[in-house]
Amino acid sequence: MRQEISCDDEKERALVDPAQFGALKGLRMIELGQLIAGPFCGQLMADHGTEVIKVEAPDREDPMRKWGQNAPLWWPVVSRNKKCITLNLRVKEGQDLLKKLVKESDFLLENFRPGTMEKWGLGYDELKKINPGLIMIRVSGYGQTGPESSKAGYGSIGEAMGGMRNLAGDPSTPPSRIGLSIGDSLAATFACLGALLALRHRDMTGEGQVVDSAIYESVLAMMESVVPEYTQTGFIRQRTGSILPKVAPSNAYPTRDGDILIGANQDSVFGRLCEAMGRPELASDPRYVDHHSRGEHQEELDDLIADWTRTKSAQEVLDLMDKHAVPAGKIFTAADMMENEQFKAREAIVKVDHPQFDKLYMQNVAPKLSRTPGHINWAGPTEMAAHNAEIYGDLLGISPGEQQVLKEKGVI
Repeated sequence: MRQEISCDDEKERALVDPAQFGALKGLRMIELGQLIAGPFCGQLMADHGTEVIKVEAPDREDPMRKWGQNAPLWWPVVSRNKKCITLNLRVKEGQDLLKKLVKESDFLLENFRPGTMEKWGLGYDELKKINPGLIMIRVSGYGQTGPESSKAGYGSIGEAMGGMRNLAGDPSTPPSRIGLSIGDSLAATFACLGALLALRHRDMTGEGQVVDSAIYESVLAMMESVVPEYTQTGFIRQRTGSILPKVAPSNAYPTRDGDILIGANQDSVFGRLCEAMGRPELASDPRYVDHHSRGEHQEELDDLIADWTRTKSAQEVLDLMDKHAVPAGKIFTAADMMENEQFKAREAIVKVDHPQFDKLYMQNVAPKLSRTPGHINWAGPTEMAAHNAEIYGDLLGISPGEQQVLKEKGVI
């Protein structure tokens, strides 16, 4: 597949192979671990050109190969653009092979329980002797230090500890899951950010370092002013459902054919909403005249708007909101995304070739870069050890006969 990319030093546009581009082209990462918190970091790096070598144990595939609703469709996303090899890190020969890979790599990514790599003789102090420029990215529930660091940690627990679960859902129900493994994905995203920061430092000094990304701290980083609100005023935020208290109007409102979101909490935008509703006098009503007043009368204002929206179809309301420049939108499902013209125009969702699934669509690379765009070159390999011959043979120079012996011994 080829795509057009503009060149600053030429007026004409040239056709280029996206596989030869990417801001991280020329870098190599070894990805250890499984599930989401580590591998999503690897996906982000691979999307932008890093050669990511995913390691699975010969007798234990990544569970993500089996996850998904109705079909195992999570694996092609989280392992896209990656090369997959098998390697037994619990035996010395496997550990020695990993050290050879480390010598040829820029990053090592792992999300084992802290202490596991050290138990195998693969801690950073050992690996940096082999490659002083190595950047070791470590993702875990609680971080590599502290009294709880050695505990088993999953994304859900990190979301609870970081404060997110306390705020997710309606106040009439127990704390909710938001429908995604957001704690894992946040930890992986911050791990990717840390890797790029460490890469910048290495560019200047030549030295590598450890990136320590904890799930609970990654969630905590997104918690806005929750902590200072408590320490300064004693206020503890609680679940509020679809609203942000004292910020109005900003809510989901009913129409004849489903709910839509309207956000008109800024004074000027609220005035435009009043015009769209045919109620311009509301903008100067003392109850709604400014941010504070609207917040104090949030419930009655939401009821007033809902009484108006439920008399119309969703599209009628959305058209009026567009006409008056009021932020509003449908609450999208995957089906809505596939039909939406904005998604199509920006190729936010793309079709990827796959030997098993003929309708494999997935989210495209984000963010979009004008000069060095990322690209999905292939979906995750369906077979374990798909790239053993390439990595062990071409990269490390191990002959086919030696590879066969290692396979028979359970090393690869």
